[in-house]
Amino acid sequence: MQKQQGFTLIELMIVVAIIGILAAIAIPQYQNYVARSQMTEAMTLTSGLKTDVISTYSETGACPANGGGASGGIGAAADYAGTYVATVTVGGTAPACTIQAQMRDTDVNSNIAGDTLTLTMTDNAADAGTGTGGSAQWTCTSTADAQYLPESCR
Repeated sequence: MQKQQGFTLIELMIVVAIIGILAAIAIPQYQNYVARSQMTEAMTLTSGLKTDVISTYSETGACPANGGGASGGIGAAADYAGTYVATVTVGGTAPACTIQAQMRDTDVNSNIAGDTLTLTMTDNAADAGTGTGGSAQWTCTSTADAQYLPESCR
């Protein structure tokens, strides 16, 4: 009498079906995770310029711009490029200075390719009519879907 060895075809088909279902759920979630991590680079690059923008604004009363004479030491937009971010543009009109990161069109998740992430500063003292030098409040907006944004920007 010989014992049966191995798996039956039905058992193998069940395992393949289970793996297929898990992959169908996991792959899109992984793509979302990748897009969020790439947008986090944009948030990091823009956040790094907040201090320079506030400093220049409080000294001059005007929003700094990339590489201009009153730029406050802020370099050209392409100087702040990252692996997934093409440029970081600083500008705006007082009292609403902006820092905007433009995502690359290639070598980035297709869900966020070409999208922007914008930090906008509002001078609370200027809003109250007391001039510059008050507390600054930053708001985050983006052309990307909210599901791809870092938690601090949703």
